[in-house]
Parts: sequence; C-alpha cells; structure tokens
Amino acid sequence: MSGCSLPLAPACPEPRVLPCALGCSWLASGTAGRAAPAWAALPAGAAAWDQVGGFAWENCGDGRDPVVLQSLSVAPDPISIPGSLRISAAVKSGKAMASPLKAVLVVEKALGDLWIQLPCIDQLGSCTYDDVCTILDNLIPPGTTCPEPLLTYGIPCHCPFKAGSYSLPASDFILPDVELPSWMTNGNYRVRAAVSNGGEELACVKLAFSLQSQ
Repeated sequence: MSGCSLPLAPACPEPRVLPCALGCSWLASGTAGRAAPAWAALPAGAAAWDQVGGFAWENCGDGRDPVVLQSLSVAPDPISIPGSLRISAAVKSGKAMASPLKAVLVVEKALGDLWIQLPCIDQLGSCTYDDVCTILDNLIPPGTTCPEPLLTYGIPCHCPFKAGSYSLPASDFILPDVELPSWMTNGNYRVRAAVSNGGEELACVKLAFSLQSQ
C-alpha cells in the first residue's frame, strides 16, 4: 500500500499522488471562478443520487462522454478527518485529453430535506478551474517523475492524458488534522464534476459522501 498526505492548504509540499494534487488544486489554482448562484436550495429527490448518507458515485454524462469512471471504492464511510482513506478506481478513456482541460465543480451540502449549493470561497467549493493541466504542472513540475503509486501503476500526472484504461488498486492516503471551513465539517455532501475541452464535455461524475471531522 502507498501513503499520501492530503493537505487542504494552498500548496502541496509533497504531492505524492493524484488525489493529493487534486485536493491541493482546489486552493492552489489561480484560475478558479465563483459559481452562480452562490446559494441555491434544491429539493432532495431531484436526482437519483439524492439519498442522504453513504458513499455513492455515478457517471453523469449523456452517454457519449469519451471518459468514463468504471469503478470507485472509498473507505471508511463516513470519511473521517483526520484519518486514513483507502481508494481504488478504474477509468476508461476513449480520447486523449489535452490542455486546456476545464473543470466545473458543483458542491452541495444536505440541510434537512434540502441540498444547499456551496459557493466558491477561496477556490474551494462550487468553483470553475480553467485548466487542470496548468494546476498539475504547478504542483508537479514537468519533467518530474510522477509520485507513487501513480508511477507503479502507469497512471500519468501531466497532460496530455492518452486514451486507454487506467486502474488504481486499493491504496491508502492520510487525511491530516487540518482546520476545515465551518461549512465543510460534519455532514452529507454531493459533488458534480464535469471536465471539458473547447466546449466538448469529456467526462462527468457525481459523488455523494459523508464527512466526519473531529
């Protein structure tokens, strides 16, 4: 198993794996924008992934997206901060992904029977990132060997990402004891992440999970 610290801080001092890079990119990117509306109350039951509590995921493209998440496992459930997080995943890409890769995140938190869309504050929350490739280059300078366990399993950490199948066997990551924003503490969350290039959607994934902070 490989370990990685996932600091929620402006920079990753040692971005050893992709989840670390992605976590840091929320704060490190200089291209994040604010989502509108900032606060939107949506009735629970508006989509199939509304059930409060428990980890779940699904592809949300129109069935024609070239990049598809085939499997994803996260434990424990709920996710504990601080704590250890075990992740396994498999992705199939039918098309190479090159810069600029735009990522749009919509993050919601359950409040009673409503889902409240969280605003983009300090590049964390429902934000838009104009180019994930640039974020990755800032975190892991080009020419640098990809960190473990990406290197072992042949998973790239820079654009362009070639078409093909990528698999991450169960790997352990450390979630450090950090001070989270008050609106990102204990609770049930769901995230919609869409990635596009030149207006063409390449991938769309929905996640639902619970956080438990000490």
